[in-house]
Amino acid sequence: MQRDNDQGVIDLKLGDLYKLAIEQGMKNDPRGKDAVARDLRLAKEEFKALDKDKKDEFDQDRLINPYPDSRILAGDPKQEIREMIVGIDMEVGEVLLADRLNEKGAKIDLIYSHHPEGKALGGLASLMRMQEDILVQLGLPIAAAEGMMGKRVSEVDRNIWPLNHNRPVDAANLLGFAFMSVHTPTDNMVATFLQNLVTKKKPETLADVVAMLKEIPEYAAGVPINAGPKILLGSDKMRAGKVVVDMTGGTSGSEDAYERLSREGVSTMIMMHIPESHRKKCEEHNINIIIAGHIASDNLGVNLLMDIVEEKGIKVHECSGFKRVQRKNGRVVSERSKARAAKKATK
Repeated sequence: MQRDNDQGVIDLKLGDLYKLAIEQGMKNDPRGKDAVARDLRLAKEEFKALDKDKKDEFDQDRLINPYPDSRILAGDPKQEIREMIVGIDMEVGEVLLADRLNEKGAKIDLIYSHHPEGKALGGLASLMRMQEDILVQLGLPIAAAEGMMGKRVSEVDRNIWPLNHNRPVDAANLLGFAFMSVHTPTDNMVATFLQNLVTKKKPETLADVVAMLKEIPEYAAGVPINAGPKILLGSDKMRAGKVVVDMTGGTSGSEDAYERLSREGVSTMIMMHIPESHRKKCEEHNINIIIAGHIASDNLGVNLLMDIVEEKGIKVHECSGFKRVQRKNGRVVSERSKARAAKKATK
């Protein structure tokens, strides 16, 4: 999988990096390993049942990866990666930025996007089916969960159809970059990280929930730019009750779920973002909402993965809303963006 090059740096192949990201997604999947195994089993059964001429059209990544919004979009899986440029949204401009950085001496091989592009974006709607299993874990019957999600999945799918979603992938191919989108795996890592923190800290009030989030560097960094944690529904002194973290599953699910969640005892939800129609449903059913922050949450997930990636010897360049925060054994050891700002301030 790895070897030392002439400079003593450990290289990692693109396919190995992809496999590592998917493994972390499955390890942190809030549905549990049985649901993940079911997804993979169903994909294998579907592939096996296809006629020979249809097998060529089947996305065989589904046999090993249950997250259709996460794919290698350009590049040879056997290609060794030395440096990668990492961002939340990687469009044509970021591809050109990578090329310009290489002109200035960088050796970027891989463009890494958190939000899906290309065929990974095309797979976003089908990924939302994982929310059915999450709802079941929270107490809803599977029939109700599937009924709620069906309409929403179709709506999101139709909204993706008109998009020219392969533009950055085309640009990466023209300039010779590998390109990879990893979305749900790192969202899963955020969900696990925050739910474990809630269990450990046991915040009593909504103010305690917000204070808990602000102790995390990625969320603290969002505060001065008006993108940090805030109470959307409820007030500081209201008791948090049963707190559920909702950070994964593609994009916002069905607004019909909140009534059932309220019946199951959910009092407070921590979310990246929420559509207005969903906010109204939560208000109607007395569910408190804490908005942690979209890009801050994405940063947390990507950082958790980059901690593992950098251990493999790969250099990470930040851009497009991503700021590197390094952790070791769960503890923050450095915040590069703050270190650079402090260095500039002393000049």
